[in-house]
Amino acid sequence: MSDQSPPEEGMSSSRPYMIRAIHAWINDNGMTPYIVVDATNQMATVPIAHINDGKIVLNSSYSAVSRLSIDNEWISFSARFAGASEQISFPPAAVRAIYAKENGQGMLFPDDEGESSSINETISESDPGSISKSGRPALKIVK
Repeated sequence: MSDQSPPEEGMSSSRPYMIRAIHAWINDNGMTPYIVVDATNQMATVPIAHINDGKIVLNSSYSAVSRLSIDNEWISFSARFAGASEQISFPPAAVRAIYAKENGQGMLFPDDEGESSSINETISESDPGSISKSGRPALKIVK
């Protein structure tokens, strides 16, 4: 028997698998999964009015969306924005982070240039009310 690992160059991206796993983990813990999407990705179909600094933060909880599909090529679902239903879709490569709204725990994905930053930095840039100045999650009332 050989102890060799399979070559990386023939493997598919692990990103969609990690997105599915983190999404399930957040849901299993009774929290709200938020996905940070690079809205500048040419393949992303997201509501333009909610883009901030080239990113959009999407609540992907089962109670907020319908027909959620996270497969290896596409992430898609239907969601309501200002009362209007919109079809959202984007490739896994457009995902910059997935995290729990309540505590910020999740995973940050590097962009195509391989840059990385902290999850709190990405969250606070995309959704300024989600993390307080101390770096801890902050609650806010949404009416």
